[in-house]
Amino acid sequence: MLQQQESGTRPLQFVRVISWSLFTIILGFSLLLSVFISKYAERTLLQKQEEFGLLLAENVSHQVFTRFVMPTVMRYGGISLRQPEQAKTLDEVVRSTVHSFHVTTLRIYDAQGIITFSLNKDEVGKQGSVLYQVTRTWESAEFSSEIIAKVSKMASLFRYRLKPGSLKLLAYYPLRAERSLTDISENPIMGVLEFEQDITGDFMAMLNFERLVITFSLVTSLVLFFLVLAVLRRAERLSNRQIREKERLLGELQQQEKLAGMGRMVAGVAHEIRNPLGIICSSSELVLKKAEKEGSSYTRILGALHEEAKRLTRTVAEFLDYARPKKPAMMEVDVGKLLDQVAVFMEPECEKLGVTIDREYSGDMTALGDKDLLYRAFYNLVANALQAMNGGGQVFIRAAREEGRLHVIIQDTGPGFSTEHIDQVRDPFFTTKDEGTGLGLALVSTILESHSITMDLSNAEDGGARVDVIFPQR
Repeated sequence: MLQQQESGTRPLQFVRVISWSLFTIILGFSLLLSVFISKYAERTLLQKQEEFGLLLAENVSHQVFTRFVMPTVMRYGGISLRQPEQAKTLDEVVRSTVHSFHVTTLRIYDAQGIITFSLNKDEVGKQGSVLYQVTRTWESAEFSSEIIAKVSKMASLFRYRLKPGSLKLLAYYPLRAERSLTDISENPIMGVLEFEQDITGDFMAMLNFERLVITFSLVTSLVLFFLVLAVLRRAERLSNRQIREKERLLGELQQQEKLAGMGRMVAGVAHEIRNPLGIICSSSELVLKKAEKEGSSYTRILGALHEEAKRLTRTVAEFLDYARPKKPAMMEVDVGKLLDQVAVFMEPECEKLGVTIDREYSGDMTALGDKDLLYRAFYNLVANALQAMNGGGQVFIRAAREEGRLHVIIQDTGPGFSTEHIDQVRDPFFTTKDEGTGLGLALVSTILESHSITMDLSNAEDGGARVDVIFPQR
């Protein structure tokens, strides 16, 4: 039974495994989804930045041709950036064009990779370090770009802010003379434009979006995990409750079947014994009276025989009462008066044993029940308390109404119930005494159950046995 209880206490041992497995799956799926969304957002941002860089390069090329090349050629007949006035004009055109676009560097190269213009005037006329890119752009006549990052993507996720210039777009674009607006191949290349654009701000916006997605995924995973865990825990509790209830009902069914079979056997045996035993008891009483009148030397033996016959009669009566319980006649009963009657009837026995009964009642003491059966139940409880003390002591009887229920407590100062036998003392024929049938508490339980009254057995904190009898609400 112990193994069944241990296994039944936690029938869903796999709940923890399922919970953590679901959490891992949900978290992994959420993180993968957030990474996918983040990567898509990052790719979209970079693609937009490249498209924006191309538009910026085309605008710079157009502004340089329309606002510098054409006016300069018409005014001076040619372009010579060594002339301070032409260099100043080109600088003003370029700066006004890239103003507010976070362009940090801008250079124009000729076919040999010489810097013909730069926002940093000290670089003009020097050989650039990107001859390969200049040559490739000149030959392909196409726009090209790349992202230059000074901090890794993973590290940037854990930084509140990034320094300006942490992420740049480096682009190359062929500057053309706009001779034809319909056929770009007819427009000759005048030089190669190189510029760096700081896109840290846009990158930070994308990082914040990624953080939001990841945080939302984690929170969603945790919420789903705890919801699933709560559902599984509830299922586990319900399953445990059902298993315990099933075990309890099964135990009660087995007990009832055992008691029913035992009751039938006892009833049959007791019925066969009662009639001849009654004859023996009455005959022994007559013989005893006759011997007492004659002063016979057999009086003592006959007295013992008569007492034993009476004791056996009581025992047979207990067997029959247990095997064929009487149906209670429900009516209004004053439980306080019943307890007083029990105490008064037990006074001679109490004086003999040196036991005092302390009674304390309060409030309404009425309840529905069978007066005779309830009297017998309380009598047996008090009698058991006297027998348990086996000498001097006290029996406390307390009764009061609590939350609409009448609560009666019978407590003694004896050794109390044995912890190893407390669950068995209600069983019929179970006794730890040398004498008795073991039907006392079994009869009490039968009587109280027929009244739907609860009886709890325990040991008091200061020692002694305690019996709580709780009547149902009327």
